[in-house]
Amino acid sequence: MKVFSVALRKLALSTAVMSLTLATATVRAEDAIKVGVLHSLSGTMAISETTLKDTILMLIDEQNKKGGLLGKKLEPVVVDPASNWPLFAEKTRELLSKDKVAAIFGCWTSVSRKSVLPVVEELNGLLFYPVQYESEESSKNVFYTGAAPNQQAIPAVDYLMNDLKVKRWVLAGTDYLYHYKGLLAAHCQ
Repeated sequence: MKVFSVALRKLALSTAVMSLTLATATVRAEDAIKVGVLHSLSGTMAISETTLKDTILMLIDEQNKKGGLLGKKLEPVVVDPASNWPLFAEKTRELLSKDKVAAIFGCWTSVSRKSVLPVVEELNGLLFYPVQYESEESSKNVFYTGAAPNQQAIPAVDYLMNDLKVKRWVLAGTDYLYHYKGLLAAHCQ
């Protein structure tokens, strides 16, 4: 399992580097490659998203120590949408239009992702979404790096039914889109 996890992380990093390479084709040779970091650093989601911001900054620093990307340093542009869903869209527009970032790493919740999606598509940006999502959404402008219900809930239900022969169980979730979709997918199994 650990080997799979390491391979998956390497694949995700390789995909991110390749995507950034393609997204920066129009950047002048002397410029750094700007990377947007769109995570709440204040408000209710800060406790979850601050760690993601720190992780992206660490990865950017590690890549810069290796010479950057295409001989250019990566320059993080960190913004705080403050756990405010409409502000996510506004900050995304600023990152893509004003700051001219090549890609954005961000969002933690489905509602924040859904808030930025129209802006990312309108401005032909690139978003790396780091957590599980409810599926039923696909965009050429988003890398969905987390699992969907068919990769979590459905295998768990299959395991309970087929391997453990459990007849009844409860799938609990919060009042949130991912949990509704996950429970629905598992129920329809």
